[in-house]
Amino acid sequence: MPDLESALHRWESSMDYDIAIIGAGPAGLSFALSLRDSGLKVAIIEKQPADTLQAPAYDGREIALTHLSQKLMHAHGSWQRLGDGNIHPLMAASVLNGRSDYRLHFDAPANIKGPLGYLVSNQNIRRAIFAEFAASEAATLLDNTNVQHVRTDASGGYITLDNGTTLSASLVIAADTRFSATRNQMGIASDYNDYGRSALLCVMEHEQPHHHTALECFFYGGTLAVLPLDEYRCSVVITVNSAQVSELLQMSEEAFNNEVAQRLGNRLGSMKQCGERYHYPLVGVHARKFYGERFALVGDAAVGMHPVTAHGFNLGLSGQDLLASEIMKACKNQRPFWDTQVLAAYQQQHMPNARVLYHGTNTVVGLFTDDRLPARLLRTAVLRISNHLPPLKQAIRHKLMSEQHPRLRVF
Repeated sequence: MPDLESALHRWESSMDYDIAIIGAGPAGLSFALSLRDSGLKVAIIEKQPADTLQAPAYDGREIALTHLSQKLMHAHGSWQRLGDGNIHPLMAASVLNGRSDYRLHFDAPANIKGPLGYLVSNQNIRRAIFAEFAASEAATLLDNTNVQHVRTDASGGYITLDNGTTLSASLVIAADTRFSATRNQMGIASDYNDYGRSALLCVMEHEQPHHHTALECFFYGGTLAVLPLDEYRCSVVITVNSAQVSELLQMSEEAFNNEVAQRLGNRLGSMKQCGERYHYPLVGVHARKFYGERFALVGDAAVGMHPVTAHGFNLGLSGQDLLASEIMKACKNQRPFWDTQVLAAYQQQHMPNARVLYHGTNTVVGLFTDDRLPARLLRTAVLRISNHLPPLKQAIRHKLMSEQHPRLRVF
Protein backbone atom coordinates (compact mmCIF):
# COMPACT_ATOMS: atom_id res chain seq x y z
CA MET A 1 0.00 0.00 0.00
CA PRO A 2 1.51 3.40 -0.97
CA ASP A 3 2.61 5.68 1.86
CA LEU A 4 0.55 8.68 2.91
CA GLU A 5 2.96 11.22 1.44
CA SER A 6 2.61 9.67 -2.01
CA ALA A 7 -1.15 9.54 -1.63
CA LEU A 8 -1.27 13.21 -0.64
CA HIS A 9 0.88 14.15 -3.62
CA ARG A 10 -1.41 12.32 -6.03
CA TRP A 11 -4.46 13.93 -4.46
CA GLU A 12 -2.95 17.40 -4.63
CA SER A 13 -2.08 16.94 -8.30
CA SER A 14 -5.74 16.22 -9.06
CA MET A 15 -6.89 19.50 -7.51
CA ASP A 16 -6.34 23.02 -8.85
CA TYR A 17 -5.34 24.12 -5.35
CA ASP A 18 -4.74 22.60 -1.95
CA ILE A 19 -6.64 25.39 -0.21
CA ALA A 20 -8.99 27.99 -1.70
CA ILE A 21 -9.84 31.00 0.47
CA ILE A 22 -12.91 33.06 -0.38
CA GLY A 23 -12.38 36.65 0.75
CA ALA A 24 -9.20 38.78 0.84
CA GLY A 25 -9.94 40.78 3.96
CA PRO A 26 -7.49 40.81 6.89
CA ALA A 27 -8.55 37.35 8.11
CA GLY A 28 -8.26 35.69 4.70
CA LEU A 29 -4.94 37.32 3.83
CA SER A 30 -3.53 36.62 7.30
CA PHE A 31 -4.53 32.98 6.94
CA ALA A 32 -2.62 32.77 3.66
CA LEU A 33 0.41 34.37 5.34
CA SER A 34 0.18 31.86 8.19
CA LEU A 35 0.48 29.06 5.61
CA ARG A 36 3.26 30.51 3.46
CA ASP A 37 5.86 28.03 4.75
CA SER A 38 3.55 25.02 4.47
CA GLY A 39 4.37 24.14 0.86
CA LEU A 40 0.62 24.10 0.10
CA LYS A 41 -0.76 25.62 -3.08
CA VAL A 42 -3.19 28.32 -1.95
CA ALA A 43 -5.56 30.64 -3.83
CA ILE A 44 -7.57 33.62 -2.60
CA ILE A 45 -10.70 34.62 -4.48
CA GLU A 46 -11.78 38.24 -3.99
CA LYS A 47 -14.49 40.31 -5.66
CA GLN A 48 -12.58 43.59 -5.29
CA PRO A 49 -9.73 44.54 -7.65
CA ALA A 50 -6.15 44.31 -6.37
CA ASP A 51 -5.73 48.10 -6.68
CA THR A 52 -8.46 48.61 -4.07
CA LEU A 53 -6.88 46.04 -1.74
CA GLN A 54 -3.49 47.70 -2.14
CA ALA A 55 -4.75 51.20 -1.35
CA PRO A 56 -7.93 50.89 0.75
CA ALA A 57 -9.88 54.05 1.46
CA TYR A 58 -10.18 55.39 4.99
CA ASP A 59 -13.48 54.15 6.45
CA GLY A 60 -13.53 55.84 9.86
CA ARG A 61 -12.78 52.66 11.83
CA GLU A 62 -9.96 52.53 14.35
CA ILE A 63 -9.16 49.02 15.57
CA ALA A 64 -8.07 48.22 19.14
CA LEU A 65 -5.44 45.48 18.87
CA THR A 66 -4.41 43.12 21.65
CA HIS A 67 -0.85 42.00 22.29
CA LEU A 68 -1.65 38.64 20.68
CA SER A 69 -2.79 40.40 17.50
CA GLN A 70 0.39 42.48 17.53
CA LYS A 71 2.45 39.30 17.92
CA LEU A 72 0.66 37.54 15.05
CA MET A 73 0.93 40.53 12.73
CA HIS A 74 4.62 40.88 13.60
CA ALA A 75 5.20 37.19 12.82
CA HIS A 76 3.56 37.71 9.42
CA GLY A 77 5.61 40.83 8.73
CA SER A 78 2.62 43.14 8.42
CA TRP A 79 3.14 44.91 11.75
CA GLN A 80 6.52 46.20 10.55
CA ARG A 81 4.78 47.76 7.52
CA LEU A 82 2.38 49.90 9.58
CA GLY A 83 4.87 52.64 10.46
CA ASP A 84 5.33 53.91 14.02
CA GLY A 85 3.27 57.04 13.35
CA ASN A 86 0.21 54.91 12.59
CA ILE A 87 0.34 52.93 15.85
CA HIS A 88 -1.23 54.60 18.90
CA PRO A 89 -0.67 53.10 22.37
CA LEU A 90 -3.67 52.44 24.59
CA MET A 91 -2.39 53.05 28.11
CA ALA A 92 -5.68 52.92 30.04
CA ALA A 93 -9.45 52.55 29.64
CA SER A 94 -12.41 53.80 31.65
CA VAL A 95 -16.08 52.84 31.60
CA LEU A 96 -18.63 55.45 32.68
CA ASN A 97 -22.33 55.07 33.33
CA GLY A 98 -24.71 57.91 32.49
CA ARG A 99 -23.61 61.35 33.70
CA SER A 100 -21.82 60.02 36.77
CA ASP A 101 -18.10 60.71 37.15
CA TYR A 102 -17.64 57.29 38.76
CA ARG A 103 -15.70 55.02 36.44
CA LEU A 104 -14.47 51.46 36.11
CA HIS A 105 -10.80 51.97 35.28
CA PHE A 106 -8.09 49.76 33.79
CA ASP A 107 -4.45 50.43 33.18
CA ALA A 108 -1.38 48.32 32.56
CA PRO A 109 0.11 46.66 35.66
CA ALA A 110 3.07 48.57 37.09
CA ASN A 111 5.36 45.54 36.72
CA ILE A 112 4.70 45.19 32.98
CA LYS A 113 6.18 47.54 30.43
CA GLY A 114 4.07 48.62 27.51
CA PRO A 115 0.46 49.62 26.86
CA LEU A 116 -2.77 47.72 27.36
CA GLY A 117 -3.09 47.51 23.59
CA TYR A 118 -2.74 49.48 20.37
CA LEU A 119 -5.04 51.53 18.16
CA VAL A 120 -4.51 51.37 14.40
CA SER A 121 -6.88 52.47 11.65
CA ASN A 122 -8.60 49.73 9.68
CA GLN A 123 -7.25 51.34 6.51
CA ASN A 124 -3.63 50.98 7.63
CA ILE A 125 -4.13 47.42 8.88
CA ARG A 126 -5.58 46.38 5.53
CA ARG A 127 -2.86 48.19 3.60
CA ALA A 128 -0.05 46.62 5.65
CA ILE A 129 -1.42 43.07 5.52
CA PHE A 130 -1.99 43.23 1.77
CA ALA A 131 1.48 44.70 1.18
CA GLU A 132 3.07 41.80 3.06
CA PHE A 133 0.84 39.30 1.25
CA ALA A 134 1.75 40.74 -2.15
CA ALA A 135 5.46 40.63 -1.33
CA SER A 136 5.36 37.11 0.12
CA GLU A 137 3.82 35.23 -2.80
CA ALA A 138 1.97 33.22 -0.15
CA ALA A 139 -0.95 32.53 -2.49
CA THR A 140 -2.40 33.16 -5.92
CA LEU A 141 -4.80 36.11 -5.84
CA LEU A 142 -7.82 35.86 -8.11
CA ASP A 143 -9.07 39.42 -7.75
CA ASN A 144 -12.06 41.12 -9.34
CA THR A 145 -13.75 37.70 -9.27
CA ASN A 146 -17.14 36.76 -7.89
CA VAL A 147 -18.06 33.35 -6.51
CA GLN A 148 -21.36 32.05 -7.80
CA HIS A 149 -21.56 28.70 -6.05
CA VAL A 150 -19.62 26.53 -3.59
CA ARG A 151 -20.02 22.85 -2.82
CA THR A 152 -17.92 20.16 -1.19
CA ASP A 153 -18.06 16.40 -0.95
CA ALA A 154 -15.80 13.61 0.22
CA SER A 155 -13.49 14.10 -2.78
CA GLY A 156 -12.93 17.86 -2.55
CA GLY A 157 -14.33 21.38 -2.79
CA TYR A 158 -15.64 23.00 -5.98
CA ILE A 159 -16.06 26.73 -6.54
CA THR A 160 -17.93 28.08 -9.55
CA LEU A 161 -16.86 31.59 -10.56
CA ASP A 162 -18.85 34.28 -12.33
CA ASN A 163 -17.03 33.53 -15.61
CA GLY A 164 -18.31 29.94 -15.54
CA THR A 165 -14.99 28.42 -14.47
CA THR A 166 -15.02 25.84 -11.68
CA LEU A 167 -11.98 25.61 -9.40
CA SER A 168 -11.25 22.58 -7.26
CA ALA A 169 -9.45 22.50 -3.91
CA SER A 170 -8.79 19.97 -1.20
CA LEU A 171 -10.14 22.45 1.38
CA VAL A 172 -12.34 25.55 1.04
CA ILE A 173 -12.13 28.40 3.56
CA ALA A 174 -14.80 31.11 3.86
CA ALA A 175 -13.51 34.51 4.95
CA ASP A 176 -16.19 36.55 3.19
CA THR A 177 -17.55 38.79 5.99
CA ARG A 178 -20.23 38.23 8.61
CA PHE A 179 -22.83 38.17 5.81
CA SER A 180 -21.03 35.20 4.24
CA ALA A 181 -22.85 33.85 1.19
CA THR A 182 -20.47 30.88 1.25
CA ARG A 183 -21.52 29.95 4.80
CA ASN A 184 -25.16 30.06 3.75
CA GLN A 185 -24.57 27.93 0.64
CA MET A 186 -22.78 25.35 2.75
CA GLY A 187 -25.82 25.07 5.02
CA ILE A 188 -24.18 26.28 8.23
CA ALA A 189 -26.75 28.01 10.43
CA SER A 190 -25.91 31.14 12.42
CA ASP A 191 -27.23 33.05 15.38
CA TYR A 192 -27.98 36.47 13.93
CA ASN A 193 -28.54 39.59 16.02
CA ASP A 194 -29.68 42.84 14.42
CA TYR A 195 -29.15 45.26 17.29
CA GLY A 196 -31.35 47.92 15.71
CA ARG A 197 -28.54 50.41 16.29
CA SER A 198 -25.95 52.14 14.18
CA ALA A 199 -22.49 53.45 14.95
CA LEU A 200 -21.42 56.91 13.81
CA LEU A 201 -17.65 57.42 13.66
CA CYS A 202 -15.36 60.37 13.07
CA VAL A 203 -11.97 61.71 14.08
CA MET A 204 -11.99 64.77 16.33
CA GLU A 205 -9.48 67.16 17.82
CA HIS A 206 -9.99 68.29 21.42
CA GLU A 207 -8.81 70.93 23.84
CA GLN A 208 -7.67 68.71 26.72
CA PRO A 209 -5.25 65.74 26.43
CA HIS A 210 -6.69 62.23 26.68
CA HIS A 211 -3.49 60.72 28.14
CA HIS A 212 -3.94 57.74 25.81
CA THR A 213 -7.00 56.63 27.79
CA ALA A 214 -10.03 55.15 26.05
CA LEU A 215 -13.47 56.07 27.34
CA GLU A 216 -16.63 54.00 26.99
CA CYS A 217 -19.56 56.13 28.10
CA PHE A 218 -22.91 54.37 28.47
CA PHE A 219 -25.68 56.94 28.30
CA TYR A 220 -29.39 56.34 28.37
CA GLY A 221 -30.37 55.77 24.74
CA GLY A 222 -26.85 55.36 23.35
CA THR A 223 -23.13 55.03 23.95
CA LEU A 224 -20.10 57.15 23.15
CA ALA A 225 -16.57 55.78 22.89
CA VAL A 226 -13.36 57.78 22.74
CA LEU A 227 -10.43 55.96 21.14
CA PRO A 228 -7.19 57.88 21.75
CA LEU A 229 -4.97 58.66 18.78
CA ASP A 230 -2.50 61.54 19.06
CA GLU A 231 -2.60 63.33 22.43
CA TYR A 232 -5.12 65.92 21.25
CA ARG A 233 -6.90 63.78 18.65
CA CYS A 234 -9.24 60.82 19.01
CA SER A 235 -11.75 58.68 17.18
CA VAL A 236 -15.29 59.15 18.47
CA VAL A 237 -17.84 56.35 18.10
CA ILE A 238 -21.46 57.20 18.89
CA THR A 239 -23.95 54.34 18.99
CA VAL A 240 -27.64 55.21 18.77
CA ASN A 241 -30.91 53.73 17.63
CA SER A 242 -30.70 53.41 13.84
CA ALA A 243 -33.70 55.72 13.46
CA GLN A 244 -31.69 58.52 15.12
CA VAL A 245 -28.41 58.25 13.23
CA SER A 246 -29.59 60.45 10.35
CA GLU A 247 -30.08 63.32 12.80
CA LEU A 248 -26.40 63.14 13.80
CA LEU A 249 -25.29 62.85 10.19
CA GLN A 250 -27.26 65.92 9.15
CA MET A 251 -26.01 68.17 11.98
CA SER A 252 -23.85 71.11 11.04
CA GLU A 253 -20.22 70.70 12.02
CA GLU A 254 -20.55 73.30 14.76
CA ALA A 255 -23.66 71.66 16.19
CA PHE A 256 -22.02 68.24 16.04
CA ASN A 257 -18.90 69.50 17.82
CA ASN A 258 -21.02 70.92 20.62
CA GLU A 259 -23.13 67.76 20.79
CA VAL A 260 -20.09 65.51 21.29
CA ALA A 261 -18.50 67.86 23.85
CA GLN A 262 -21.77 67.95 25.79
CA ARG A 263 -22.19 64.15 25.68
CA LEU A 264 -18.66 63.84 27.08
CA GLY A 265 -19.46 66.27 29.86
CA ASN A 266 -16.67 68.51 28.49
CA ARG A 267 -14.10 66.01 29.81
CA LEU A 268 -11.88 66.79 26.81
CA GLY A 269 -12.88 70.44 26.46
CA SER A 270 -14.07 71.79 23.13
CA MET A 271 -14.24 69.33 20.24
CA LYS A 272 -13.59 69.81 16.52
CA GLN A 273 -14.53 67.38 13.79
CA CYS A 274 -11.75 66.34 11.37
CA GLY A 275 -12.76 64.80 8.07
CA GLU A 276 -16.00 62.96 7.37
CA ARG A 277 -18.56 61.23 9.54
CA TYR A 278 -19.14 57.55 8.79
CA HIS A 279 -21.91 55.26 9.94
CA TYR A 280 -22.50 51.51 10.04
CA PRO A 281 -25.52 49.42 11.10
CA LEU A 282 -24.61 47.00 13.89
CA VAL A 283 -25.21 43.31 13.34
CA GLY A 284 -23.78 40.36 15.27
CA VAL A 285 -23.37 36.84 13.84
CA HIS A 286 -22.14 33.59 15.40
CA ALA A 287 -22.00 30.47 13.22
CA ARG A 288 -23.25 27.36 15.01
CA LYS A 289 -20.42 25.36 13.48
CA PHE A 290 -17.04 26.54 12.25
CA TYR A 291 -16.49 23.71 9.79
CA GLY A 292 -18.14 21.20 7.47
CA GLU A 293 -16.94 18.58 5.03
CA ARG A 294 -13.67 19.95 3.58
CA PHE A 295 -14.81 23.42 4.60
CA ALA A 296 -14.10 25.90 7.41
CA LEU A 297 -14.99 29.45 8.48
CA VAL A 298 -12.56 32.13 9.66
CA GLY A 299 -12.85 35.79 10.61
CA ASP A 300 -16.25 37.44 10.62
CA ALA A 301 -17.69 34.54 8.63
CA ALA A 302 -17.31 32.52 11.84
CA VAL A 303 -18.05 35.27 14.38
CA GLY A 304 -19.00 38.88 13.71
CA MET A 305 -18.97 40.90 16.92
CA HIS A 306 -20.68 44.04 18.21
CA PRO A 307 -17.83 46.60 18.43
CA VAL A 308 -18.46 47.73 22.02
CA THR A 309 -15.86 45.35 23.49
CA ALA A 310 -13.44 45.69 20.54
CA HIS A 311 -12.92 41.94 20.15
CA GLY A 312 -13.96 41.40 16.51
CA PHE A 313 -10.70 41.83 14.60
CA ASN A 314 -8.65 40.22 17.36
CA LEU A 315 -10.93 37.17 17.42
CA GLY A 316 -10.64 36.77 13.65
CA LEU A 317 -6.85 37.01 13.71
CA SER A 318 -6.66 34.49 16.55
CA GLY A 319 -9.01 32.07 14.77
CA GLN A 320 -7.13 31.98 11.49
CA ASP A 321 -3.88 31.30 13.38
CA LEU A 322 -5.47 28.38 15.25
CA LEU A 323 -6.74 26.85 12.01
CA ALA A 324 -3.41 27.37 10.23
CA SER A 325 -1.60 25.73 13.16
CA GLU A 326 -3.81 22.64 12.96
CA ILE A 327 -3.27 22.40 9.20
CA MET A 328 0.50 22.78 9.57
CA LYS A 329 0.51 20.14 12.30
CA ALA A 330 -1.39 17.73 10.05
CA CYS A 331 1.03 18.32 7.17
CA LYS A 332 4.02 17.77 9.46
CA ASN A 333 2.53 14.47 10.64
CA GLN A 334 1.67 13.49 7.03
CA ARG A 335 -2.05 13.49 7.73
CA PRO A 336 -4.70 14.90 5.37
CA PHE A 337 -5.00 18.58 6.33
CA TRP A 338 -8.62 18.63 5.17
CA ASP A 339 -9.64 15.80 7.49
CA THR A 340 -12.64 16.31 9.76
CA GLN A 341 -10.51 15.69 12.85
CA VAL A 342 -8.21 18.58 11.88
CA LEU A 343 -11.13 20.97 11.38
CA ALA A 344 -12.85 19.75 14.56
CA ALA A 345 -9.68 20.47 16.54
CA TYR A 346 -9.76 24.04 15.23
CA GLN A 347 -13.38 24.46 16.32
CA GLN A 348 -12.66 22.91 19.73
CA GLN A 349 -9.95 25.50 20.36
CA HIS A 350 -11.65 28.55 18.87
CA MET A 351 -15.35 28.21 19.56
CA PRO A 352 -15.41 28.22 23.40
CA ASN A 353 -13.61 31.58 23.58
CA ALA A 354 -15.62 32.99 20.66
CA ARG A 355 -18.91 31.89 22.21
CA VAL A 356 -18.06 33.46 25.59
CA LEU A 357 -17.02 36.74 23.97
CA TYR A 358 -20.01 36.88 21.63
CA HIS A 359 -22.70 36.19 24.21
CA GLY A 360 -20.87 38.14 26.90
CA THR A 361 -20.72 41.17 24.62
CA ASN A 362 -24.41 40.85 23.81
CA THR A 363 -25.18 40.72 27.54
CA VAL A 364 -23.17 43.91 28.12
CA VAL A 365 -24.94 45.61 25.20
CA GLY A 366 -28.34 44.51 26.50
CA LEU A 367 -27.66 45.70 30.04
CA PHE A 368 -26.07 49.01 29.14
CA THR A 369 -28.61 50.02 26.50
CA ASP A 370 -31.65 49.22 28.64
CA ASP A 371 -33.12 52.49 29.91
CA ARG A 372 -35.49 50.98 32.46
CA LEU A 373 -34.83 51.82 36.11
CA PRO A 374 -33.90 48.26 37.24
CA ALA A 375 -31.27 48.06 34.49
CA ARG A 376 -29.89 51.51 35.41
CA LEU A 377 -29.49 50.43 39.02
CA LEU A 378 -27.98 47.09 38.06
CA ARG A 379 -25.34 48.55 35.76
CA THR A 380 -24.33 51.07 38.42
CA ALA A 381 -23.88 48.18 40.83
CA VAL A 382 -21.97 46.14 38.23
CA LEU A 383 -19.45 48.94 37.68
CA ARG A 384 -18.86 49.49 41.38
CA ILE A 385 -18.54 45.81 42.19
CA SER A 386 -16.22 45.22 39.21
CA ASN A 387 -13.99 48.09 40.28
CA HIS A 388 -13.42 46.38 43.63
CA LEU A 389 -12.77 42.88 42.26
CA PRO A 390 -9.04 42.68 41.46
CA PRO A 391 -9.32 39.17 39.90
CA LEU A 392 -11.91 40.43 37.39
CA LYS A 393 -9.86 43.47 36.44
CA GLN A 394 -6.76 41.30 36.16
CA ALA A 395 -8.63 38.90 33.85
CA ILE A 396 -9.61 41.78 31.55
CA ARG A 397 -6.04 43.10 31.52
CA HIS A 398 -4.78 39.61 30.76
CA LYS A 399 -7.21 39.36 27.84
CA LEU A 400 -5.69 42.47 26.30
CA MET A 401 -2.05 41.89 27.12
CA SER A 402 -1.56 38.14 26.80
CA GLU A 403 0.36 36.93 23.75
CA GLN A 404 -1.18 33.45 24.01
CA HIS A 405 -4.44 32.08 22.66
CA PRO A 406 -7.10 31.69 25.37
CA ARG A 407 -7.58 28.13 26.56
CA LEU A 408 -11.11 27.49 27.78
CA ARG A 409 -12.50 24.18 28.95
CA VAL A 410 -14.87 22.53 26.50
CA PHE A 411 -17.85 20.95 28.26
